[in-house]
Amino acid sequence: MTASIVGWAHTPFGKFDAETVESLVVKVATDALADAGISAADVDEIVLGHFNAGFSQQDFTASLVLQADPQLRFKPATRVENACATGSAAVHQGIRAIEAGAAKIVLVVGVEQMTRTPGPEIGRNLLRASYLPEDGDTPGGFAGVFGKIAQAYFQKYGDQSDALAMIAAKNHKNGVANPYAQMRKDFGYEFCRSESEKNPFVAGPLKRTDCSLVSDGAAALVLTDSETAKTMGKAVNFRATAHAQDFLPMSKRDILQFEGCTTAWQRALQKGGVTLNDLSFVETHDCFTVAELIEYEAMGLTPKGQGARAIKEGWTQKDGKLPINPSGGLKAKGHPIGATGVSMHVLSAMQLVGQAPEGMQLKDPQLAGIFNMGGAAVANYVSLLEPAK
Repeated sequence: MTASIVGWAHTPFGKFDAETVESLVVKVATDALADAGISAADVDEIVLGHFNAGFSQQDFTASLVLQADPQLRFKPATRVENACATGSAAVHQGIRAIEAGAAKIVLVVGVEQMTRTPGPEIGRNLLRASYLPEDGDTPGGFAGVFGKIAQAYFQKYGDQSDALAMIAAKNHKNGVANPYAQMRKDFGYEFCRSESEKNPFVAGPLKRTDCSLVSDGAAALVLTDSETAKTMGKAVNFRATAHAQDFLPMSKRDILQFEGCTTAWQRALQKGGVTLNDLSFVETHDCFTVAELIEYEAMGLTPKGQGARAIKEGWTQKDGKLPINPSGGLKAKGHPIGATGVSMHVLSAMQLVGQAPEGMQLKDPQLAGIFNMGGAAVANYVSLLEPAK
């Protein structure tokens, strides 16, 4: 049995003082059910992706989804968490319920509200997604962790500042056409490449334009089995999924390899009976530009140490041989932790049914790849999506 996406919803990502975790959850849950053309009574199970780690005083949030409709009362509801890959963890959990025959229709919601938290506390909260005995005192929080990764990459393969700036510029340009993106501004390569008062160094060689945004937002999906999906108004099928969890301490692995990312991609492509060349586009986890650079190599787009080729030769542009992050990625969209993986699935599904916003829509995409990562390549999730035939 294969699972399918038959409805979705997505709030804009940004800074929303008037919203709460509850209001964001209710909004997307209500809209996703309406988009699928079903009632709350039809839902068999609910999965909520919510990282929290101190961002919201309200913990134990799975039941907040029930606030969307009284008919959701007494439905099984579970919150899942796997750092920055929390959203995909929720999606994959929903698929498991369907494949096990435990549910026919699953409502998956991803949410985070981060911007009400003071800056230093945000850094401490995010650093909890690293191995604290080794990284707990890292200056700059999680940006500091990826700053160390970027520094190590530069030492091994040479200064890649040009490539990182090109990745940032690409994603910001793509984000202009995404109405859900927090930052819809084309900064251009020169701004992203140059240190300035508006673009200072944040950690190691990483500047502000190399770092994803602190965000509030939510996204939701309605999942069902593919037979039921044939009776619905629209459907996007999961061709394959894979999840590879790696060691938390970076000292136990070669951090420049992103081996968990490689393993997840290889498993998903093998299960799907496809190769990287079959993909129409990819939404990948650019929490920092150096992550996207290393992911080019980990997914097999280039050999190790040559990720810069993919961006410098235009392969990953919207009109390139494998567009990467046509949505603008986390870099432009923002990164509300629990919502990110669900957002990736929503925006990929929209592309595959020709419903992406004007300017963001690619020409006739047939197969989407999604890579969502928790921590520094610790939780690695890949989904392959295709339009239902």
